[in-house]
Amino acid sequence: MKISQSFHVSQPPDVVWAFFQDVPALAECMPGASLSEDKGDGVYTGQVAIKLGPFTASFEGEATYRSDEAARTGHAEGKGFDKRGGSRSKLVMDYALTESDGETEVSVEADVQLSGPIAQFGRAGVIEETAKLLIGQFVGNLEARLATAQPQDAPDRNGSHEVKEEVADDATTAQQPPTADNAVNGLALLRMIIAGYFKRLFSAKR
Repeated sequence: MKISQSFHVSQPPDVVWAFFQDVPALAECMPGASLSEDKGDGVYTGQVAIKLGPFTASFEGEATYRSDEAARTGHAEGKGFDKRGGSRSKLVMDYALTESDGETEVSVEADVQLSGPIAQFGRAGVIEETAKLLIGQFVGNLEARLATAQPQDAPDRNGSHEVKEEVADDATTAQQPPTADNAVNGLALLRMIIAGYFKRLFSAKR
């Protein structure tokens, strides 16, 4: 199943690119994902938890990551196994960063393969809506992390400026990256699928 998505990040490409090279921090921004070990040479082990209504799967596996700084592109491959339910997953993903008015556009091309019990949710519409939901939550977490990491120039009592770290407000704190226990919300996904169905239905009648 091939998926193409793009999203906007309100930070310049250099900042986004630097953050994307911190794989553990990047994984913390992805709902339901956690890393357990950095094995070196771009190889990581971890897990991804997904909940679709009553169906829950926790995939444990390994992923490899490579990047090209000159082109600002990255390539990742991973596979996982759900020990409890017997489902398997495989992912091949490429991304590219481009500048857009001083900010960043991220384009993602992915090939997702599912087998076992979770394959019953593997129809194109479900996977695409899941991807949209994941990316939306990921971007929110990413923006929050990048915002708190950016220094601010603040004058001291003598009128000079010193660099201070931006303090997150309550709204930003509430967006702190989730752990693997915070799996993809099945009800939110269901609402997106229903909304997408009616949108396509009404568009077809026009």
